[in-house]
Amino acid sequence: MLLQAAHLVSLQLSLSCCWAFSCHSTESSPDFSLPGDYLLAGLFPLHDDCLEARQRPVVTLCDRSHSFNSHSYHLFQAMRFATEEINNSTALLPNVTLGYQLYDVCSESANVYATLSILSMPGTHGIEIQGDPFHYSPTAVAMIGPDNTDHATTAAGLLSPFLVPLISYKASSVTLGVKRQYPSFLRTIPSDKYQVETMVLLLQRFGWVWISLVGSDGAYGQLAVQALETQATQQGICIAFKGIVPSSAQPGDESMRNMTSDLAQAKTTVVVVFASRQLARVFFESVVLANLTGKVWIASEDWAISTHLSSVPGIWGIGTVLGVAIQQKIVPGLKEFEEAYVRADKGVWGSCPSGSGCSSNQLCRECQAFTAQEMPRLGAFSMSSSYNVYQAVYAVAHGLHQLLGCASGACSRGQVYPWQLLEQIRKVNFLLHEDTVTFDDNGDPLSGYDIIAWDWSGPEWTFQVIGSSTWSPVWLDINKTKIQWHGKDNQVPTSVCSSDCLEGHARVIVGGHHCCFKCVPCEAGTFLNKSDPHRCHPCGKEEWAPKRSQTCFPRTVVFLTWHEPVSWVLLAANTLLLVVVVGTAGLFAWHLDTPVVRSAGGKLCFLMLSSLAGGSCGLYGFFGEPTLPMCLLRQALSSLGLAIFLSCLTIRSFQLVFIFKFSAKQPTFYRAWVQHRGAGLFVVISSTAQLLICLTWLVVWTPLPTREYQHGPQLVVLDCAGAKSLGFTLTVLYNSLLSVSTFACSYLGKDLPENYNEAKCVTFSLLLNFVSWIAFFTTASVYQGKYLPAVNMLAALSCLSSGFSGYFLPKCYVILCRPELNSTEYFQASIQDYTRRCGST
Repeated sequence: MLLQAAHLVSLQLSLSCCWAFSCHSTESSPDFSLPGDYLLAGLFPLHDDCLEARQRPVVTLCDRSHSFNSHSYHLFQAMRFATEEINNSTALLPNVTLGYQLYDVCSESANVYATLSILSMPGTHGIEIQGDPFHYSPTAVAMIGPDNTDHATTAAGLLSPFLVPLISYKASSVTLGVKRQYPSFLRTIPSDKYQVETMVLLLQRFGWVWISLVGSDGAYGQLAVQALETQATQQGICIAFKGIVPSSAQPGDESMRNMTSDLAQAKTTVVVVFASRQLARVFFESVVLANLTGKVWIASEDWAISTHLSSVPGIWGIGTVLGVAIQQKIVPGLKEFEEAYVRADKGVWGSCPSGSGCSSNQLCRECQAFTAQEMPRLGAFSMSSSYNVYQAVYAVAHGLHQLLGCASGACSRGQVYPWQLLEQIRKVNFLLHEDTVTFDDNGDPLSGYDIIAWDWSGPEWTFQVIGSSTWSPVWLDINKTKIQWHGKDNQVPTSVCSSDCLEGHARVIVGGHHCCFKCVPCEAGTFLNKSDPHRCHPCGKEEWAPKRSQTCFPRTVVFLTWHEPVSWVLLAANTLLLVVVVGTAGLFAWHLDTPVVRSAGGKLCFLMLSSLAGGSCGLYGFFGEPTLPMCLLRQALSSLGLAIFLSCLTIRSFQLVFIFKFSAKQPTFYRAWVQHRGAGLFVVISSTAQLLICLTWLVVWTPLPTREYQHGPQLVVLDCAGAKSLGFTLTVLYNSLLSVSTFACSYLGKDLPENYNEAKCVTFSLLLNFVSWIAFFTTASVYQGKYLPAVNMLAALSCLSSGFSGYFLPKCYVILCRPELNSTEYFQASIQDYTRRCGST
């Protein structure tokens, strides 16, 4: 409470000082004041501000030493017109009249003076400090204006403690919508929040991501530039250059030369100029002097359709101008009202003697009057702004209408406190010439923007409405065919630091802006995610991607299926081998007591054939999707079967050599070998050794089902892990050792009787065995794919087939085709012939 009291004391002192130094009492001009039951205040800059006026410690004299503001003149007349129209209405405030006090606020000091005058008690020149400010009755019940953010911020700060309604027709800064700071502020112009969002959407719509920002000194330009930079950056738009036009800037001075030079060096095609009309004109005069052309200029609503800018000499050559403008509205009867006012020969603010104050509202030394020919032209921009003033006056009138209970047909004419009127104004919702007038929670209107484009195609400057913007949320609708671009063939200009990359190329940022980059192609196995264009992302384990890809594809799962042609061939061959082996077993069983079967090993042949059949059965595990039982058995079973066969073949060859060549020389060893069943013991030990190797392999290097990803970028090969491990290599080496032993024993018996000489066939089969495994390991070293199991199976099948063919087929041939050779007499004759040859040597 002490702070509020101190604030009010400072206000009273300020007002007193103002009156003591410069605000001498003068007669009130009828153009600036109108008596009524309830007074409204209006603040309009009928004269433009100047830098020198800001340095004065007294209220600025707003006179002809300042340039006349024809735009504000129309706003001034719009308030007068709206007040008279309401007073003449029988439906709105039927038995109540509105009065006004209008002020020329050409400077901040004049703005403060006007605001303090409004806060003063009626008939006094001071502000009375009361314990309850809610029962304070100032001169005016509401204020219309002022015109810009800086003046509105000052006025709102002074009026807010008293909750005096302040409805601005031009101040669009977002900060004024903060109710905690400015609870009594409302406006009939959209907030810059929506203007900024509309501009960002406009940039996105045309793909402009490399832009420059120019603002004007003061809250309007600086706050908007900050908001634009934040939102544009969030949407991926880069700001190459950002500058603020100083309040003291003059066309072509050093500060403006530096700004236009920096703007040219930025090399952006699009420049957003969020500035007040006055400083925007300074900026564009400097742009014309610098011959900065061929660009797209985005205009804020304060200058988008203002003739104050379009009249700059040479501005027609700067490029394309698009802008955000308040929606085009017309105040019916305003033009006729102004014309009637001039014909009445009253002048703008009446006759007054030279050197005197025209009124307590507008201090001047010289007064100005218009003729019908000199009257300022009411253009589209001024008409739309005048409609905002018109709306504001009607909003106050409707608030009073509700507060005074005028709906019954007669108003109460009671005491009106500002806070009471503020509550009613916030609730208004009425139609004004088919437009709905209402305010949201922030005191902003529920309206929209027009999107415009400057048009120089005719003899004079005009503009076209090419679209609109509405909210919430902000939505932009543009008819691009209406825009006449400055470039060749009416093509939409581009504004990028770097051109878009080709598909599958990542953007590697160069410099400090993400819009400036070089394009690097994504390698195979990576892809470019559209949500992150700056990095190539690796594909998942189950995916692959070619070079320069924008997506990953599922890998193809491959394995040796049952229904492939190569599988059919291998299955047929393996099945044929199995059938032949079984058939041979039956044939040998049928001819078990014949010399050929006995010489082949007799019952030992069935173990050999069983081992071959077991190995052949294991080969079926190479087909289909690998499972744990298949991985455990397919190679181990074939390796163990081959080892048993080779062990039997080795001991059979050894026995033949020993019987024919060494039995007579070593009878004791031979008897011991026969008595202790040496052949069977060797087969058991040799087979057990291979069994232990296989078990070690399956335990230590367990061939589990696995998914192999190294066989190709597009493939997932299902195989058995460890199938080509050290354990598997040991089994192959052991079988190779048995093969060498078999070959050695067979080679030693190369001169045995023909019926017992197996060296040639065994040598051929063993040679095929070696070639098969050498071919397999060579293939495995250079090829890893779905057909590698087929190669593995082919090698194993070749070994089994070669072993069977080299040992059993000749005997089957004798049994089936040469039965005369399968007799005891033939075998005895062969042995006798061998004995004679040995004896002769």
